[in-house]
Amino acid sequence: EPPTRGRPVPPPVDESGYFDLTPNDISHDFRQQAISVLERLGISVEFSHHEVAPGQQEIDLRYADALTIADNIMTFRQVVKEVALRQGIYATFMPKPFSDQAGSGMHTHMSLFEGDRNAFHDPTDEYQLSKVAKAFIAGVLTHAAEITAVTNQWVNSYKRLVGEGRAGELREAPAYVCWGHNNRSALVRVPLYKLNKSNAARVEFRSPDSACNPYLTFALMLAAGLRGVQHGYELPAPAADDVWTLTDEQRRERGITALPGSLAEAIAAMESSSLVRDTLGDELFDFFLRNKRSEWIEYRRQVTPFEIDRYLPTL
Repeated sequence: EPPTRGRPVPPPVDESGYFDLTPNDISHDFRQQAISVLERLGISVEFSHHEVAPGQQEIDLRYADALTIADNIMTFRQVVKEVALRQGIYATFMPKPFSDQAGSGMHTHMSLFEGDRNAFHDPTDEYQLSKVAKAFIAGVLTHAAEITAVTNQWVNSYKRLVGEGRAGELREAPAYVCWGHNNRSALVRVPLYKLNKSNAARVEFRSPDSACNPYLTFALMLAAGLRGVQHGYELPAPAADDVWTLTDEQRRERGITALPGSLAEAIAAMESSSLVRDTLGDELFDFFLRNKRSEWIEYRRQVTPFEIDRYLPTL
């Protein structure tokens, strides 16, 4: 039954984990039906599998230009919800519905092409990355905090991007601004290069969540990267360590800063950003900020179950 105000969160449809494959379970049937509808609509699916959390599914769309992918994501969300309702279950793109389970991200892979040539690829480089790719990554890192209010636009988004966790907890949502070569704790990950596949050279931006506005998100991701290319930003050294395990002092020594920790912090970072204003235009920039400030004020007024459970019995 779809969740409504005042009702508890519905339980996940399964207790499966990462890449679990049970041919006759609800999740498998759901993914197969959703993919079938998407492909009939002309939206190509590359992969699908069960993700880490109970009831959590991953469906990866085939690459295309940014506008086409944004359109496909909007169609994808509608299809997924419709197929779920037909099966008597409910699909949500909420970034963090369960406090003790992994959140839902929208890891986005990007590459730039000049004609048929991948501008991100350089076979002579240690990481197979061209100067353009390095400057692009530097641009994304430099402006990451400014664009976070758009890539992660909901109060709930920051429950996924939390920078601390329990020992041994699986933490793949980025909370710190750094890049790495196949480092899944980094904000920007450079996937392993496949020999003789120069067109596959790309970078993965890991902070956007599954409930973002893809049009605004992709516009700002590209604008940030291209600003780096246009102005020749220098790429810092990659993070070789799991940045989650570093102390605050070790992160400071490496020049690794944190992403905004709340929607309020993200709004403050966006307010002074000429990059975001230039990309979105004055009218949309101002409207977006007004809308998000209103959401934050409303959220701050809420008394949560956490507060009732923690404080009412003792204060």
